[in-house]
Amino acid sequence: MRVPPDADAFTTGLAEIREQFDVPGEFAPEVLAAAEDAAAREPGAEHVDRTDVEYVTLDPASARDLDQAFAIEQRGADVVLHYAIADVGFFVQPGDALDQEAWRRGVTVYLPDAKAPLYPPVLSEGAASLLPDADKPAVVFTVLVDEEGDVRMDGVERAVVRSRAKLAYDSVRNDELPSGFAELARRIQHAERRRDAPRVEFPEQEVERAADGTWSLVFRPRLPSEERNAGMSLATNLAVADALQAAGTGLFRVMAEPDERAISRLRHTARAFGFSWPSDQNLLEFQRTLPAGDPRSAAFLIAVRRAGGGASYEAFDDGHRPWHAAMAATYAHATAPLRRLADRYVVEATLAVANGREVAKDIQAAFAELPAAMERAESTANRVDSAVLDLAEAVLLADRQGDVFDAVVVDEDSNHAGTALVQLTDPAVLARVAAHDIDPGDDVRIKVVTVDIDARRVELQRVG
Repeated sequence: MRVPPDADAFTTGLAEIREQFDVPGEFAPEVLAAAEDAAAREPGAEHVDRTDVEYVTLDPASARDLDQAFAIEQRGADVVLHYAIADVGFFVQPGDALDQEAWRRGVTVYLPDAKAPLYPPVLSEGAASLLPDADKPAVVFTVLVDEEGDVRMDGVERAVVRSRAKLAYDSVRNDELPSGFAELARRIQHAERRRDAPRVEFPEQEVERAADGTWSLVFRPRLPSEERNAGMSLATNLAVADALQAAGTGLFRVMAEPDERAISRLRHTARAFGFSWPSDQNLLEFQRTLPAGDPRSAAFLIAVRRAGGGASYEAFDDGHRPWHAAMAATYAHATAPLRRLADRYVVEATLAVANGREVAKDIQAAFAELPAAMERAESTANRVDSAVLDLAEAVLLADRQGDVFDAVVVDEDSNHAGTALVQLTDPAVLARVAAHDIDPGDDVRIKVVTVDIDARRVELQRVG
C-alpha cells in the first residue's frame, strides 16, 4: 500500500499503528556499535574472487537494501543463473548483539512512509547490500535451468562480487539486462505452467488525492521486469529446497491449498468485479484469464491474497515432504537475508550441503526454533499491513458518508453473528456490514453511515 507522504490523516494514523503493534524503532546503541564493527570487516580467503563476472541488480529505483545480484550464461542446453545473495552470515556472528536483535525483529516491517529494517542501515543499505561499483561479500548460487524450466543446484560458494549496475524495474531496458534473461524467464514460467503453479505476485495499492480533495484507490499492476526478476528468486529457492530436502535438513516454506469456503468467497468476489468464472474452471485457470493491466484484475488478486490461509515455515521432518501450494513444489526461502531472519540460516545450510560438509549444530538447532520466531514476526507484519489497509479505506470513504454503493455478499462473518462480508465494486473495499436474511452471492446496496479515521473504522448499513 502506498499513500501520499504529506497527508496528515496518514501521518498520524501510521504513527498510531507503529505504537499499537510495537513496530521496532531505532536500534539500541550496542546494536549500532556491533553493526559498525561488522561493516568494517574485510572478506578473507573463504571468499573466492568473482569480480570479473558482470553482475547487475534489479529492484525498485529507490531501494538500497539489495539482497540479490545476477549474471546469466548459456552452457549447452542449460541456462546458467549465477545468483549472488548478500552474505549476511559473514557480518553477523552467532550470539552477538546483531544476531540477538535480528531474532527479536524477525523481518523487515514495511509501512507506506518508512520501514523498520531487520538490520541497521550501515549493513542493510551499506556494507552488506550489493550496491554497484563496490566489491561485496556474497554467497553465489549457481543454478542450472534446463529447456523444460526444471532447476538443479550446480554449486554454492562464498565470493567477492562487483555489481556493474543498479537497474530499476520502471526504467530498465532490454539491452541493459544480461543476454539470456528473457529466455531464463520463459523457461521458469513454462515450468510453472507444467506444475500448475498458481503463484501470484500481487499488485501494489495506491491511494491518490484529486485536486478537489477527494481520495481514490488505484492499483499498480506489476511490471514484466518485476515478474521476471521474481522468477530468478523462485528458481533459486526451488533448487535450494531440493538440495536441502535430499540432504535431510533445512527449513521450508509451506502453504496449504485454499479451502472450499475460500474458493466460494472468491467466486462471489469475481462476480462483484464483473468477471465470469465458469463453474468447471479452477482458481489457477481463472486467474490466467484475467485481463492484464485491468484494475479489476488487480483488485481480484488482492482478494486472492486476503482469502489465502497464509504460508508458514517448517523444519525438515524425515518421511515428510513439505509442500507450498502456490509454488506447487517443495520450496525454501534463501534469497532475502537482509529482510528475513530465516534466510541467513538456510543460506548457511545450503553452503554446507553443496560443499559436502555437515550442517553446523547451531544451524540445525535454529531450524527447530525459527518456525515460531518467524510466525511471531510475520504476524506483526501482517497485522500492520491489515491496519494500514483499514486506515486507507477509512480515509478513502471519509468524504463519502451518506453515499450508497453496489456490493456483493462474499461470505458470512463467522466471528460476528448477523454480520456479512461484502465486496464493494468501486472503490474496491472489502467491508463488514450488519445484515440478516442474505446469503453469499446476493447483490446488496450499502450506505456509508459513519467513518472514524482515528479508529480506522467504517460503519456501513444495508439499504437494499
